[in-house]
Amino acid sequence: MSVRGVVLLATGLGAALVAGAFAVFSLMVMPALKALPGATGIAAMQSVNRTAVRPVFMTLLFGTALLCLVVGGWELAGGRRPAVLVGVGVYLVGVVGVTVLANVPLNDALARADGTAVAQWTDYLRQWTAWNTVRAVASLAAAALLVVVLVGAE
Repeated sequence: MSVRGVVLLATGLGAALVAGAFAVFSLMVMPALKALPGATGIAAMQSVNRTAVRPVFMTLLFGTALLCLVVGGWELAGGRRPAVLVGVGVYLVGVVGVTVLANVPLNDALARADGTAVAQWTDYLRQWTAWNTVRAVASLAAAALLVVVLVGAE
C-alpha cells in the first residue's frame, strides 16, 4: 500500500473511532445523565467535559482533521476522487465545525452553571445531544466514504 493509501486508511479509521465515541454518548451516556437528578447530571457532564480535553481524545478528533487536510490536499493536487473530497469535507464541517460552533459553546456555558441550573440542563441535554448526533453521523459518513475509496482502489 502506498503512503497515500496508508494515510487514507488512518484517516478513515480515525473518523470511524470518532463516530463511535460520539455515538456512545448520544445513545447511552446522555440518556443516563438525563435520568440523574439535575444537579448530579450537571456535575457529571462538567466532569466529562473536563476529562474529554486530554491528549488522547484531542489527538483522535483533531489529528483526524489534520489527516483530512493532508488527504484533501493530495486529492486536490492530483487524484480528485469525489468520495475522498466529500468525506474530508463532511468530517471538517460536520465534526470539527459542529464541535467548535455548537458543542464547545454549550460546554462552556455548562461549565459556568451551578447545580441549580436545571432549566439550563434540560436545554443543554437536548441541544448537545442533537449536535453530537450530527457529529456522529458526519464522522461515520466520512469514514464510509474513505473506506469506499480504499475498497475501490484494490
